[in-house]
Amino acid sequence: MLTEQRYEIILKLLSERRSITVTELKELLNASESTIRRDLNALDEQGKLIKVFGGAVERGKDSDVSTTELSVSQKAGVNTEEKKLIAQYAAKLVAPNDFVYIDAGTTTEFLIDYLEEKTATYVTNAVTHARKLAVAGFKVILIGGELKGITEAVVGNQAILTIERMNFNKGFFGTNGITKESGFTTPDINEALVKETAFEHCRNKYILTDSSKFGETSAVTFGNISDATIITDSKPIGLYGKLANIITV
Repeated sequence: MLTEQRYEIILKLLSERRSITVTELKELLNASESTIRRDLNALDEQGKLIKVFGGAVERGKDSDVSTTELSVSQKAGVNTEEKKLIAQYAAKLVAPNDFVYIDAGTTTEFLIDYLEEKTATYVTNAVTHARKLAVAGFKVILIGGELKGITEAVVGNQAILTIERMNFNKGFFGTNGITKESGFTTPDINEALVKETAFEHCRNKYILTDSSKFGETSAVTFGNISDATIITDSKPIGLYGKLANIITV
């Protein structure tokens, strides 16, 4: 297949899906990983897509899109008091015998400090979360797969396949950005795919986020803004304060 033909197919797929992984493109185009990566680099340089870790996302009209991710240690000291208030409120939502998904992230990690329901089962893709839950005496299932160092989240096909078999009463998620247009977003495509899968398998979805994330957009969408209840702090959040699915603490 000619290079220009691959470019055309890649851009068409992105217009349909908004994001795609290198692994998916390898299979669809029957090309090597090095070829796909060269194609994505070239298209990124041409301004036709945004290359992210593990794949690419569609380049939208808004150029103010974040593709960077802070480490867990960098995030841990940011808006700590707000995160604790959010986590404390969210912990009270867990009921007896619930099957609960807890996403990787610093706000969701604070959630564990306030959990009391020992009859619930907790599933997580964060190694740190699993350890804290186990030490505290909770029943915990750690999703297996590839460990992403910077966020300490487990990602990859194995994680996705495992989550697809599960059905959660409640799910608590972190996010890097929230806008009405792009929904809930995160910088890394592989982490977004795990988030999206878990999101779809939760009956009740909760986004735990401090209000600084409103109006921010990261590279990859994992959920629509209307599909979850957002629990945030009581700082002013402008037009978003009119949304019915926001709880301020």
